[in-house]
Amino acid sequence: MGMFKRANKAESAAQAEERADLSVLVLQGEDMIEQLGRAHMSWGLGSADRWDLDQTTGIITWTFPDRTATAPAQILGSFSPGSGSWLWAWANQSILPDMSRDSRNFCDWAEANGHPALAQPKVNVDEQGASTLVAVAVRITRAIGYYKGPGGNSSAIITFGPVTLTKADGSVSTFNININ
Repeated sequence: MGMFKRANKAESAAQAEERADLSVLVLQGEDMIEQLGRAHMSWGLGSADRWDLDQTTGIITWTFPDRTATAPAQILGSFSPGSGSWLWAWANQSILPDMSRDSRNFCDWAEANGHPALAQPKVNVDEQGASTLVAVAVRITRAIGYYKGPGGNSSAIITFGPVTLTKADGSVSTFNININ
């Protein structure tokens, strides 16, 4: 993904500063994703029997044999390894507008901060490039949960908020995380 690599031509001081700032955001986002992953594994993220996302309610649900976990969710976008492309949720007509607010907010940020290439509806990227986009988006949106929803030809990238855990006996608890 060319926008994250050093240019072969000479760059201005401003361009070098922008690239450095973006590199910092990438590193911060990657760190956030790692921290979020470790924290959310404690309640079982990644080990559910199934997951569902209801766009009309904005709730993601993970189902386990002895409990369910639910959380408010947003779709950032989707990555298709076959076509080598990332599609922002706001540009995907199958995603309801309320489910793509964070996606739109990130792209507005990218435009406002001199990174228009990050805000294109569809971006040609490999898996590493898609991971980089997600890292920056997670950092900018300050997501407190991240899930890569397995799919057929593409993977949906979903961010989520506080998780409500409901055990089979009806007891309820909330898992919240604060990553700075």
